[in-house]
Amino acid sequence: MTVNYRLAPLADIDAVTLYRILWLRVRVFVVEQRAAYEELDGRDIEPGALLMWAESDGDVIGTLRILTDASASRIGRVATSESARGRGVGVELMHRAVAHCIQAHPELPIDLDAQLHLSAWYARFGFAASGDEYVEDDIPHVPMRRMPASTADGTA
Repeated sequence: MTVNYRLAPLADIDAVTLYRILWLRVRVFVVEQRAAYEELDGRDIEPGALLMWAESDGDVIGTLRILTDASASRIGRVATSESARGRGVGVELMHRAVAHCIQAHPELPIDLDAQLHLSAWYARFGFAASGDEYVEDDIPHVPMRRMPASTADGTA
């Protein structure tokens, strides 16, 4: 399976690809996980927001979103199609997203809100729990943070 990885602001994504990205997010979060929530929350169109996705044979098989707030970068909406799970697509997306955040804002930590059962998976990328567990849409979550390299080793 040949996979191509892309990164762009929403305005630079062609309509069919954007549709496929949003379709995957709705399929995973709203349909599979039965979480009725506002998937289209307005953050995709914020200044600096980026969508990252993986394509294979014209299909979007994985996606995530990168945001930059005043005090942290944020990775969210991490989703992989059922057919691509276990093939390293999500791992590659996360490696690329973390690398992008570090390159774009090396001074900022990177935050995400992990479904609790995936917290060990996110720990593989340097994230650690940064707050109390909470429940959102009947799914346990935990906030996680990856500290900047300059502070992670105590040199800041």
